[in-house]
Amino acid sequence: MAELDISTQSCIIEREDNVLIVTLNRPEAKNAFNSQMLLGMYKAWRLLDEDDELYCAILTANGDTFCAGMDLKAGADGKHDSTEEFMALMAEVPNVHWQALLRDNRPNKPLILAVEGYALAGGTEILQGTDIRVAAEDAVFGITEVARGLYPMSGSTIRLRRQIPYCLAAEMLLCGDHITAAQALEYGLINKVVPSGTTLDSAREYAARICRNGPLAVKAVVRSLRQHQECMAEDEAMLASDELAGPVFASNDAREGMRAFKEKRRAEFTGS
Repeated sequence: MAELDISTQSCIIEREDNVLIVTLNRPEAKNAFNSQMLLGMYKAWRLLDEDDELYCAILTANGDTFCAGMDLKAGADGKHDSTEEFMALMAEVPNVHWQALLRDNRPNKPLILAVEGYALAGGTEILQGTDIRVAAEDAVFGITEVARGLYPMSGSTIRLRRQIPYCLAAEMLLCGDHITAAQALEYGLINKVVPSGTTLDSAREYAARICRNGPLAVKAVVRSLRQHQECMAEDEAMLASDELAGPVFASNDAREGMRAFKEKRRAEFTGS
């Protein structure tokens, strides 16, 4: 596994074959967001979109807390840690922080989340921008902004009610309470609960399963998941879905997949 030069002190970005692994790396501050972390995540997601040899990404963290969200201590003291590079980027891309946090412009490739420990406030908000989510059995989640007199600006008031039942979303958003991994699984907020210390292994298993599939097909499916929301009329969404399907069925990968099925072997996809 090779670390990439777009890594920052607070966000390690590595490449493992066709998988990008993004690791939040500020354990001394419970992986609360800072400009270096946001910068690394932004660069990682844009690389994922642009590099055809990358099929999916895993988001994880170092330390015993996945992410505590915004750095409230720095915010309360009026401190800002923004670097010159981050401020220059923000001048060009005003919503760079929302892209980093998967609120805006999410990559059109699968995002797998591996959560150990607490994922509170922004830690649970960024979860909602991912596609497949693995949590340790002792993980804890919560949209806790209201408990601090704050508003969840990373999209939870919009996304959470679309991903789990409305009344459960309302309870999480309005009460600001913590929920366990078992509750999150029951709510449908996560895919799987695994023993502590094994979430990255489980995420890698999901990534391997995705990477065995046709990359053009996977990318088209993700694009449909991103773009064809519940607010679209079903007939409109079906037509939009058909537009994505056409190029996939016309691809070399589609022909290879059907040949491999006929010949009873694993397909060798090329992404073309």
